[in-house]
Amino acid sequence: MARKNLIGISDSSAAPGDGERPAVGRPIAGLASQRSNGLVGGITRSLSNITQKVERAEELERQLAEGHAIVELEPALIDSSFIIDRLGVAPEVQAMLVQQIRDHGQQVPILVRPHPTESGRYQVAYGHRRLAALREIGSRVKAVIRELSDEQLVISQGQENNARTDLSFIERALFAARLEDRGFSRDTIMSALGVDKAALSKMIAVVRRLPLDVIEATGAAPGFGRRRWMDLADLIDTAERRSKALDFIGAAEFQALESDQRFEKLFALLSHARKPAKAEAWIAPDRSRPVRIRDTDAETMLAFSKKAAPGFADFVRQRLEALYLEYQRETGD
Repeated sequence: MARKNLIGISDSSAAPGDGERPAVGRPIAGLASQRSNGLVGGITRSLSNITQKVERAEELERQLAEGHAIVELEPALIDSSFIIDRLGVAPEVQAMLVQQIRDHGQQVPILVRPHPTESGRYQVAYGHRRLAALREIGSRVKAVIRELSDEQLVISQGQENNARTDLSFIERALFAARLEDRGFSRDTIMSALGVDKAALSKMIAVVRRLPLDVIEATGAAPGFGRRRWMDLADLIDTAERRSKALDFIGAAEFQALESDQRFEKLFALLSHARKPAKAEAWIAPDRSRPVRIRDTDAETMLAFSKKAAPGFADFVRQRLEALYLEYQRETGD
């Protein structure tokens, strides 16, 4: 096979694959000329796309230099990664990918490793959507085979997703949590996702606060980021609303919606179900109002007025242990 064909040089238009985009002229691994629309945002996006495609071309060159030739494999011999990183793909999006590969062929190979436990089989590091499309078409799969440890596989998988930037926040967060559940270190997970320690902690915290059934039923929700998912976690922090959410996601009308719409409907349902906070002043025997009480579904807050009763807050704070022990005696807790 000529080197020209190994690195994906073609005179035909490149077909967008799993992170691929159409190209014209003589593209290298999907590298296409971009037309600026004159707007700064358009220029920035074009430069970003070019950079990503150049990096992909360089990666293919590096693989070839290391002796990682592109081979063709039967789809039936390839298994998915042991870590799922997507919450489903819209049928119309996958159908478009299938048609593009039918028309133009597979332009960029997937990355696989020899299966760690089954001889003669392979396991995907990245390229799951391309693999699914080629299975549907019935074509052999162009792949680079590399010996990868579990850590190397998930880092390759995560970094490829980062390069495509098409995973939503909750998909990335769930991927991180699943990696942690399988015993991977946070250093490995940070390398896979390209995030720092603080960002990773926040991502995993969101997933830990939400029922997995709710995340999976809602889906990728690409229109919503960390802040909105944290707000959803705040809304589902009681057993009553959790039960309400689980009932709601099982309804046929909910499942028929697109993912962003599911998120919006669930958020609206739980926002409506949440009782508004009630605030009232506690009136002391001397008719002063030294304490204001604010009550929500999740907590009760006491605000002490330093003007009405200076030092009363410290007085109560010093007696909290005695008050708690008295509470336990009276309630039997």
